[in-house]
Amino acid sequence: MRCPVCHHLENRVLESRSAESGQSVRRRRECLKCTHRFTTYERIEFAPIVVINQNGERQSFDRSKLLREVIRACDRTHVPEAEVEALVSAVEAELQQRTYREIESREISDLVLQHLRSLSEIAYIRYASVYCDFENVESFVETLDRLRSKPPLRDTEINRSTEAESAEPSRV
Repeated sequence: MRCPVCHHLENRVLESRSAESGQSVRRRRECLKCTHRFTTYERIEFAPIVVINQNGERQSFDRSKLLREVIRACDRTHVPEAEVEALVSAVEAELQQRTYREIESREISDLVLQHLRSLSEIAYIRYASVYCDFENVESFVETLDRLRSKPPLRDTEINRSTEAESAEPSRV
């Protein structure tokens, strides 16, 4: 790491701490030549994910696009914005952990639906009705049955399991 003032290569680390919710490491450094202090950040470099759309077109994964879609599905439900952010982060992390870098958009929709199921049934149905390709009402019902038969995810960051919610009747 070069000093930003004198460009000397040797420095020492004075302090290291986690930053950006554990997504990076912040290091406070001091140049051994001019004693200038500066801060550096280390982040994991993720390999790009390519999304294959239903028409076969390939494009880069866009986290902000996914976030907009989930926010739209959760509109006027009582899902806090922090939980929507956590859901999108969980989906993105799951995609990054996969060994293959090309993912069909349908797989992403299925992941989002699995996560949405534990947050809000209304948001779950909204997302399914928009982002799953249905030919008719029967195919919509079949898809909902198939997705509902999968066990819900147990991610503690996004799962709001409270006794009050389990006592409320289902409105689906």
